[in-house]
Formats: sequence, C-alpha cells, structure tokens
Amino acid sequence: MNTLQGKTIAILAADGYEESELMEPKRAIEAAGGKTEIISLEPGKIRGWKGKDWSGNTVAVDRTVDQAKIADYDALVIPGGQINPDLLRANDKAVTFVRDFFDSQKPLAAICHGPWVLVEAGLAQGHKMTSYRSMATDVKNAGAHWADKEVVVDQGLITSRSPHDLPAFCDKIIEEVLEGRHLKREAA
Repeated sequence: MNTLQGKTIAILAADGYEESELMEPKRAIEAAGGKTEIISLEPGKIRGWKGKDWSGNTVAVDRTVDQAKIADYDALVIPGGQINPDLLRANDKAVTFVRDFFDSQKPLAAICHGPWVLVEAGLAQGHKMTSYRSMATDVKNAGAHWADKEVVVDQGLITSRSPHDLPAFCDKIIEEVLEGRHLKREAA
C-alpha cells in the first residue's frame, strides 16, 4: 500500500520516548509508502523506554530541531513516555517548532504524555483533546476540552491516550495526511 507515497512525516522525540509510541507510527507510515524522519534536540541516537525500564533500543536522529524545516514535512508526530515529552517541553526550540508546525496547518499528532508539549506550546486552549489519563487535569487546565477516547481529532490536532490506542492513532495520522482535513482549520 503506497497511499503516502511522496509524503514525509517528522517524529519529534528525545531520550525516554515510549518505544511503541515511536516505532508503531513509524512502521505504519512507512508501510503506507511514506517516509519518516526522527527529529531530536541533539544529533546521534536517542534511547527508548519500554514499560518500566530503558528498552536498550535506539533510533538514529535524522535532524536536530535546529536543522528541521517545517516545509519539508507533511505531518508531525510526538510520541509519549514520561521522559521524552518532559525533555521536549523544557526546550524552547522544540516548543517553538511544535507551535510553528501547528500554525502551518499540517496534521500534528501526540500520544500519551506527548500532549504536554502541546500544552507548553499553547495549543490546548479551545481544542478537543485526549491524553494519558493522569494528564487529564493538565490538559483541561490548559483550556482543552478533554475526552476519554482512543483518538480525538480537532482541526488536524490528533491525540491519543496510550499504547493501547496505537492502531487508531496510526490510522488517524494516515487518514488526516491523505484527506487534507487540516487545511480546513479555523482561526483560533
């Protein structure tokens, strides 16, 4: 299936990404004919987290957030895990990249604790979102309308709760890129 042929999706991650939440979207996008690029804070490799410990697995960084250009990508994915989004939301360049990506009106997807980065970028206000259940209060306090659903889409902003929701999350990323619904985003 080459439905994403010619499309490149950025995956923004740092050390401590939840392994399944990076690898499953990467596999789904590539299986659909798309290309993925790992963007991180530093060059080299980043190490994943699996369950309750470091997974031992790493992925190579394709570009740093300083090198990445929004125009090169058709969507952005932010995996969860607790460590990864915490590192990203504490980095001004990563937060600016996420905010500017949203402003480009391209699909932006975050799963589990990934919405922490959306909150830090000021993107939650007025949007429908979901997240890992322990973050519901954070997301609500940032002005979002939180829902306990496997995937929530609001004007190209795609959020999911946990690794259990990965099939729906991956399908929705591909669907949003293909359908171009993000182009209909209304001014906030």
